[in-house]
Amino acid sequence: MANNLGLAVKPVTETPVEEIERVAAWINTEEYRDLNFKREALVVAPPHACQPLGAELAAHAFEGSLPFVHGSQGCASYYRSTLNRHFREPAPAVSDSMTEDGAVFGGQNNLHEGLENAIALYKPKMVSIFTSCMPEIIGDDLSAFIKNARNKGIVPADMPVPYANTPSFSGSHVHGYDAMLLSILQALTEGKKVEGRCTGKINLLPGFDANTGNFREYKRIFEAFGVPYTILGDISDVFDSPLDGTYRIYPGGTRLDDAADSINGKATISLGPYSATKTYAWAKDNYAGKHTALPMPLGIAKTDAFLMKIAEVAGKPVPESFKAERGRAVDAMTDAHQYMHGKKFALYGDPDQLIGYVSFLLEMGAVPYHILCSKGSKKVEKEIQALLDLSPYGKQGKIYMGKDLWHMRSLIMTDPVDAIIGDTHGKFMARDAKIPLFRFGFPVLDRVNLHRYPIIGYQGVINMVTTICNKFIDITDETCEDRQFEMMR
Repeated sequence: MANNLGLAVKPVTETPVEEIERVAAWINTEEYRDLNFKREALVVAPPHACQPLGAELAAHAFEGSLPFVHGSQGCASYYRSTLNRHFREPAPAVSDSMTEDGAVFGGQNNLHEGLENAIALYKPKMVSIFTSCMPEIIGDDLSAFIKNARNKGIVPADMPVPYANTPSFSGSHVHGYDAMLLSILQALTEGKKVEGRCTGKINLLPGFDANTGNFREYKRIFEAFGVPYTILGDISDVFDSPLDGTYRIYPGGTRLDDAADSINGKATISLGPYSATKTYAWAKDNYAGKHTALPMPLGIAKTDAFLMKIAEVAGKPVPESFKAERGRAVDAMTDAHQYMHGKKFALYGDPDQLIGYVSFLLEMGAVPYHILCSKGSKKVEKEIQALLDLSPYGKQGKIYMGKDLWHMRSLIMTDPVDAIIGDTHGKFMARDAKIPLFRFGFPVLDRVNLHRYPIIGYQGVINMVTTICNKFIDITDETCEDRQFEMMR
């Protein structure tokens, strides 16, 4: 068979409707699930992003910092658009737009021209450089490239230019965040340590966290204690700035002077032990004062631990206001527990958040049933398992490390749950299973303003309880035959 040009045409074979329906039903079976879990090379819908995206979030989190992608323009657009869609705020970053020439001859010329233009146009206080796949594959030497740029006068002598190697083909966004944050702190604190000097401040390493409300909550907590602090990587004003008619390229972030002096702090607390691992390890070896790593303060117990640690480090009692706030959170949990008690949840996400979700659900008497982490470790798995073992509601829970959302879909279709906790990418399997998806984590692309609601601290407990329980109530109210549902007793 040929067309008018004499070219062979392959006839289109249409799949019969019956076959489509057969396969659609088959993928919901235990037979398919068993085959699905035998996958080795193929990954389908991984619930994580790539390293450079995490690096860009870290780069945005400091005063006057311009994120600079050493790589292709298309890659830079992906990182920027994902942050833009999650926060619904600008994510200004630049790229040196490497193309085929750069792949053959190396990217130094691109980097130098890009730095010269970016510094002239956008006048940053710091340029934070990170890589995409292409320069990593060809082995570009960023250290040498940046040194040569300084020698040529392209970069001012006093301008910090931290850089991180963030290959997209390994790790995830949390590893890229860690690498960029470490490089920024190393660059800013170089030569700033003064023996015997103490700023009196507590440094906070929040780790990868795309919830601006959480950062505002951390600030409120420290201010209630009356304790001076430095958040090392503050995105609250960067991605939650006021709309007042004036566009600002650099609307916030941790002040560079504060970050530089953080090496002389009174103490450093990490709340992202799995997304700031290398940064915290380096801080322990180089920063003055006490050092401690805690889980994210999600749920009552982990918030208690965070507040008690601040009290211990600062030498101050926990404010009475937090004792009252804790009581209100426990009251909110008690008032609503019947709507979550015994409910089974599937959950997925970054290790730090995932541990917090499990802890919170167990406190509510809910069952963390399917627990999936695509880029975790044996240590993460052991920590989650320890939480499950401590509660009668954790006995049914099972952990799936290194799996993806297509694995999760098989699990919820063959062993059903009542709801899912995760990011936007779980919406399709939630729709197939006809259960609600509670959008906590990153990215949330299909809802608005959720990143403004804190989920850490006692207020975060109230927010999570309210969101989850009211949705379950909505479902019952919308589907039951009782017109007077919850109206009369």
